[in-house]
Amino acid sequence: MKNVRAIWMIAISLLLGLAAVVVAGKWVIERTSIDASGVIIASRDIDVGTRLTPDMLQLTDWPRANMPVGSFQDPKLLGSRVVKVNLVRGEPLLESKLAPEGSTGGLSGVIAEGKRAITVRVNDVVGVAGFALPGNKVDILVNTRDESDKPISKIVLEQILVLAVAQDLGRDETKAKVVNAVTLEVTPEQAEELDLARSVGTLSLVLRNQMDRSVGTTEGVRTQDLLRLRVATTLGTPAPVYRSKPPARKETVEIIRGIQKTEATLSGKEIR
Repeated sequence: MKNVRAIWMIAISLLLGLAAVVVAGKWVIERTSIDASGVIIASRDIDVGTRLTPDMLQLTDWPRANMPVGSFQDPKLLGSRVVKVNLVRGEPLLESKLAPEGSTGGLSGVIAEGKRAITVRVNDVVGVAGFALPGNKVDILVNTRDESDKPISKIVLEQILVLAVAQDLGRDETKAKVVNAVTLEVTPEQAEELDLARSVGTLSLVLRNQMDRSVGTTEGVRTQDLLRLRVATTLGTPAPVYRSKPPARKETVEIIRGIQKTEATLSGKEIR
């Protein structure tokens, strides 16, 4: 009898446990269906300037409390839209990452409103040895001649966005891309300045830190600035510091012969 009672107790415990699991599972499913909603995400990596197609999109569940601002639930709303930033697989599609409706694919869909795209020729060195990639910010240097027909190098534009290198809009920063042309995003006024700068001199790109927003106010550098003598301070008194061998020190002495007095200049020699 004792064995039969123990078997019944075990069977009842198993049934109660199974019922608890079923009830808990239904509760979790109900809670999930209540707190989740569908969001369109990228089904694969998408490059900037790409026109979206259905095979690039995927509907997935997303916590309703953490819905991304500007997200989409209907893939039909994304038909023929163009992305203006790189997207990675699983990243939600947001309105802020898309070009305005009606934009065509490619470079024109990436240009910000009120801006222009201008392409300048560079070589592998001027183009920062291929490290100026789409999405980077650069400063523009021009090497030309001033009003006195003397060579001068001057920063003419700062914090200019690189849209493309050659004809590549991809922003893969894993390796440098040696190219012969760089497309920049500028305002109309900057486009005029850049066009004039490349007509009067040679352009160079200066890659800058993406987080650096400081303004580099300079007067430019001329040949005499590179070759001028530097001045050092010795005991609070400025003293000349020469790049080459300093000139020999000259001393003046008086020579008296009878009633005649003359002066002589010596160059580091002793008088005997």
